Amino acid sequence: MSSPETPKPKWLSEPKTAAIVGCPFSGGQPKPGVDQGPINLVEAGLISQLSELGWQVKFDGHHQFEEIKASDDPPIGVLKNPRLVSRVTQSVAEVVSSHVKRGELPVTLGGDHSLAMGTISGTLSQYPDACVIWVDAHADINTPETTDSGNIHGMPVSFLLGLGSKIPEFSWVKPLLKPGQLVYIGLRDVDAGEKRILRENGIKSFSMHEVDKYGIGKVVEMALDHVNPQRDRPIHLSFDVDALDPSVAPSTGTPVRGGLTFREGHYICEAIYETGLLIALDLMEVNPSLADDVSVQQTVAVGCSLVRSALGEVLL
Repeated sequence: MSSPETPKPKWLSEPKTAAIVGCPFSGGQPKPGVDQGPINLVEAGLISQLSELGWQVKFDGHHQFEEIKASDDPPIGVLKNPRLVSRVTQSVAEVVSSHVKRGELPVTLGGDHSLAMGTISGTLSQYPDACVIWVDAHADINTPETTDSGNIHGMPVSFLLGLGSKIPEFSWVKPLLKPGQLVYIGLRDVDAGEKRILRENGIKSFSMHEVDKYGIGKVVEMALDHVNPQRDRPIHLSFDVDALDPSVAPSTGTPVRGGLTFREGHYICEAIYETGLLIALDLMEVNPSLADDVSVQQTVAVGCSLVRSALGEVLL
C-alpha cells in the first residue's frame, strides 16, 4: 500500500498514471538476452502490482522497433551499432516526452542502459531543469575517445552532457543535461577515462565507499541536497539493476561484486518517491539469459519490487 503522508506528486496529472514503456532492446551492448528483460518484468505481473498501488497503468505492448534494422550498421570509429542505437533511443525519447507532457509517469523497462539517452532526453525536453539520479555500478560516461569496448550502453551520459567528439548520427541528442543536474549513487567499476571526466566536470558521485561510510539514508539526502537543494525540481531516476550486489540481482550483463544490498536499493526508490518529485523512472539491464532459472526469477522479482518502491509501496 502507499503512504498517506507522501506529498501529492507535483507534476503528475490526476488520476495518477504510470505509462509502461517496454524496450526490449540490446543494441548498446554485445550480450544477448537483455531485450527479454522488459518482457519478463511485465509477465511477472508488474502492471497489476502497480494498479494495486493505486496507479492507472497504460501499457500498449512492448516497442518492437520493427522498422529499424541492425544488419546494415557498420561501426563508426569504435562505436558498435551506432545507427540502430541512435534511431531506437530517438524513438524512445519521443515516447517518453509525450508521456511526461501529458503528466503521466513513464516507467521505461530496459533493455540496455543506452536507452537512457532517449528517456532522459525525453524528460529534459519537457522539464529542462529536471535532475537525474543515476543508480549504477558504472558511470556510463565514456566518450567515443575514452571507450575501450565501443559499446554504447557505457556512453549515454556523455552524449546527454555533450561531451566528446560529435557523431552526426547522434545529432538529435541535445546536450540538455548539465553536470550540476546529475548525481550518481552506487558506483564501483569506473574506467580511468571516466574518473577523469567526472573530476573535470565536477560531477557529484557517491560510490560504494560513501555508502559504506555514511549509510544509504545519508547518501540519498546528500545526493538530493546536491541536485535538488530546495526539493523543487522534477526527478528522473535511472536505475541499473547491476547497482545491486550480484547476490541480490545476479541476472544482469555486467555484474560487479560489492554492490547495494536489497534494502539499500529499495531505500533509494522509497526516498525518491517520498519527495513527490519523481516524473520518470528507468529500470535497466535485467538480462534473463545470463543465469539459472532461480537467479532469473530472483532478479525479475527484485526489478518489479524496485519499481513498486519507486511508485509508492511502503513497508508499513
